[in-house]
Amino acid sequence: MGNTSDFLWGMPIYKVAQKEDSGNYRPVSLTLVLGKVMEEIILNAIEWCVQDNHVIRPSQHGFMKGRYCLTNMISFCDNVTCLVDEGKTVDVVYLDLSKAFDTISHSILLEKLAAHETGVLFAG
Repeated sequence: MGNTSDFLWGMPIYKVAQKEDSGNYRPVSLTLVLGKVMEEIILNAIEWCVQDNHVIRPSQHGFMKGRYCLTNMISFCDNVTCLVDEGKTVDVVYLDLSKAFDTISHSILLEKLAAHETGVLFAG
């Protein structure tokens, strides 16, 4: 850490070996902490808006607090079992969308979030 401004934005964290050797420390940026705080504020605002305006259906499990892969599977199995018990046919289609969101236009996503009046300002 060379000067005062380096110290204000970074913190040396000890790795291994002798503590007297400056090469045994790695710098950790304190700006990451500020970014995480801002991320949490934005996330809370979006979650509040989404829940208050009923944007996401109750059946949504992914990326929801208190809902997991297991709760999704239990809900799915319960629904299928009920339909089969009623004598109905059940067809299941699985889609792999894991890379689908890599190509989303961030500007369009931000416009859509703004249209739902999240109350959060986004810099584009």
